[in-house]
Amino acid sequence: MRKTLVMMVKEPRAGRVKTRLAGDIGRIPATWWFRHQTRRMIRKLEDPRWDLVLAVSPDAEGMNSRIWPAHLPKFPQGTGDLGDRMSRVFCEVGQGPLIIVGGDIPGITPRHIARAFALLGRRDAVLGPAPDGGYWLIGLTRKVAVPPTLLKNVRWSTKDALEDTVASLSGLRIGITDTLNDVDRGADLSA
Repeated sequence: MRKTLVMMVKEPRAGRVKTRLAGDIGRIPATWWFRHQTRRMIRKLEDPRWDLVLAVSPDAEGMNSRIWPAHLPKFPQGTGDLGDRMSRVFCEVGQGPLIIVGGDIPGITPRHIARAFALLGRRDAVLGPAPDGGYWLIGLTRKVAVPPTLLKNVRWSTKDALEDTVASLSGLRIGITDTLNDVDRGADLSA
């Protein structure tokens, strides 16, 4: 089955994206950074080994946006917290192995994604930890049923997000791939 890489993105408008980063560097610089970061990341991650799909927010504005490349398929994230939106992606996009990443990982390369997909060949799920206790990547083979506990009770944007996510994957064989930095605050830009 065809592999799918989903990149979760928000329409880059001041006050809507990277709000914690904006608290450190300002709304306009944070928005500018996110807009250019996501564009670079999209160019980097387009690869013939997988289908790249954008999960956009807000739904209507994201689906009609001219910011995202017109040739890429887009999918509305829908409502709810991050866990609700990612769970929806796992249930509604593609059929084969699927990996989700955010748009704020400057160090990501296609090699990281290929390694994560390779790990999914031996595991039911894969996670890419971030140094802050969160994670930059989550993937499922989808050969097994998606657990009803998937991404429930996760304390998002805390040092416990990875640990809570592992707990929500109860019964699945989990692989851990590379640790990469995501950008949440001004200090993360220099890292």
